[in-house]
Amino acid sequence: MITPRRAQERGQTSLPWLSSRHTFSFAEYYDPNHMGFSVLRVINDDRIAAGGGFPSHPHRDMEIVTIVLDGALAHRDNLGNGSVIRPGEVQRMTAGRGIVHSEFNSSATEPLHLLQIWLLPDRPGLAPGYEQKRFERAENDFPRLVVSPDGQGGSLTINQDARLSVGALGTGNSARVQIGDGRRAWIHVARGRVRMNGVELNEGDGAGVESESALEFSALSDAQLLLFDLP
Repeated sequence: MITPRRAQERGQTSLPWLSSRHTFSFAEYYDPNHMGFSVLRVINDDRIAAGGGFPSHPHRDMEIVTIVLDGALAHRDNLGNGSVIRPGEVQRMTAGRGIVHSEFNSSATEPLHLLQIWLLPDRPGLAPGYEQKRFERAENDFPRLVVSPDGQGGSLTINQDARLSVGALGTGNSARVQIGDGRRAWIHVARGRVRMNGVELNEGDGAGVESESALEFSALSDAQLLLFDLP
């Protein structure tokens, strides 16, 4: 069963410096029918104006993954980490017992487009942690594993039985992904347009996948995709 979540149906936050779309309930946006999917709790599609950003704020008991699509994100936290995240890089934070961080567009002139993802951890009270890594990009590299519970293939590690694969699929190209027994999946189209098991998904669309043994992707335009393998 495939249940699409259309881009235009998502929640929205609009501020002078921020335009954000929320796949699941977040902050002032609340929809009891969209509280998450399996252990996936948040996918925020954020566009941040030049110089804008989130001042220091706390999180706890959440695994947070950030992917920059365009521009550059300046990160600071109370663990002493300070970095700039650019396209092709993935950041993972374990909020655990508590972490405080800030996120700003590092440019005074260019906009920033990012996806921030929250997943529930496998247990509360973990030690806070941070990882950031660049993954070299290539044409038609979907799916490429970037987050896993065991660091498989050089991926970042997460404290949950969940995996995130990303990548590009050029127009007319296809990919097939097996779904393990009893597993669920979530697809998010960051860019472009694809057909998945006969369902057309456009930029910003997502879909929950249950009781499917495999997913067949066909790119209707150049596409950039995220695929979550979930319990």
